[in-house]
Amino acid sequence: MTHAATTDAAPEPPPPAKLTLFTLTTMVVGSMVGAGVFSLPRRFAEETGVAGALIAWAIAGAGMLTLAFVFQSLAVRRPDLDAGVYAYAKAGFGEYLGFFSAFGYWASACVGNVTYWVLIMSTVGAVWPALGDGDTALAIVLSSAGLWAFFFMIRRGVKEAAAINRIVTVAKIVPILVFVVLALFYFDAGVFADNWGGADYAGSLFSQVRGTMLATVFVFLGIEGASVYSRHAKKRSDVGRATLLGFLSVFAIFASVVIVSYGIMPMERIAELRQPSMAGVLEDAVGTWGKVFISVGLIVSVLGAYLAWTLMSAEVLFVAAKDDDMPRFLGRANHADVPVPALVMTTVLTQIVLVVTAFSDDAFNFALDLTSALSLIPYLLAAGFAVRIGARTDPLTAGGRTSRGELTVAALATLYTAFLVYAAGLRFVLMSFILYAPATVLFVMARREQGRTLFSPREAVVLAVSVAGAVVGVVALAAGWIGL
Repeated sequence: MTHAATTDAAPEPPPPAKLTLFTLTTMVVGSMVGAGVFSLPRRFAEETGVAGALIAWAIAGAGMLTLAFVFQSLAVRRPDLDAGVYAYAKAGFGEYLGFFSAFGYWASACVGNVTYWVLIMSTVGAVWPALGDGDTALAIVLSSAGLWAFFFMIRRGVKEAAAINRIVTVAKIVPILVFVVLALFYFDAGVFADNWGGADYAGSLFSQVRGTMLATVFVFLGIEGASVYSRHAKKRSDVGRATLLGFLSVFAIFASVVIVSYGIMPMERIAELRQPSMAGVLEDAVGTWGKVFISVGLIVSVLGAYLAWTLMSAEVLFVAAKDDDMPRFLGRANHADVPVPALVMTTVLTQIVLVVTAFSDDAFNFALDLTSALSLIPYLLAAGFAVRIGARTDPLTAGGRTSRGELTVAALATLYTAFLVYAAGLRFVLMSFILYAPATVLFVMARREQGRTLFSPREAVVLAVSVAGAVVGVVALAAGWIGL
């Protein structure tokens, strides 16, 4: 599976591990249900009341549903493209933007993995103060030990990791469903009504809804999980089915967690809860055992999500390297079909960001929002590609040009992701550029390996924009205009 010169003695590459519809669906659910859902009550209460939450979930649900349909459609229309998010960007907008999509998706996964360890340590920190909010020196040391332990487990094989993910996905859904059921049992209509319009600090309804957007993006990251792992699907059609099944299941769970919480406590109190705020809400309803129950469920959930995201992020680097858009060493896999060099890079970047969180005022929210911002460019380019193949005849599109309905959905998905870029704000756009621009070194390495011109004129323009954005971002950080 490398691009190095082969000989007669070279071993045959291992066949991809084949995954069923159920396993692909658990990959989607497993990657979405992680740290985010346990933090939702506080994240929403900090920004809005019941009315704003309902509008936000309607927008997020509809927007992400269009993205789910886009990934379903592209999986069928372009079955030749693997690792969807990256491959779609490259096919639609060229190699350099495809590289940016691959790197952005991978970087967002690595930063997102940091939120998992921060939240685990913050949860245990409730009974072990030395861990603080998950950003103390001891917390970082223990988190580091955990992420490298996962590295050695994952490198044993995709099948083994996927099997563990199936079990963990089922196990972590149980405490969340129990939370929703218990919250409904203790639901107070009076408290819910008082939380309807939002507190004075929440501002206008538009600003309330906008303030929740990055949180909704974060919890839905992973909607493309089956698409990313498409080369392992037993049936190509299962990729689209798994995407829709996973999304609809998770959307119902996420929206329920937020709405029922408004019927337990005043939103001002929810906004002040320690993360994971779901544990604090249930503790208020049923007592200490509720907090312990959710905390245990969180640790299982987060470790499962970390496993799924590490698998997917390494897969993106691996496929990009196979397509000559990353250095060749990242396209190597071991006898168990695990892209070990890509897995090493994933673990190393996660380790670096984990250390950086020690300098942030709010490590969890910073990592969460940066994860969401980094993922927006890959999503935007994938949706834009769906628009392109729907707007003109493409001989590679299975079944001919896409239908008007598919084109309309793709256009709506593009508008939604563009709105998310606006909602992210200048701070996180600049922070994204600070990561994107230096990553071009990997693109240059790949081009040199192939003896090709480093940048075409169009690619040079994209490079100039990314470097300018990174310079502005570094200056803004140094001057204190934006902060970690």
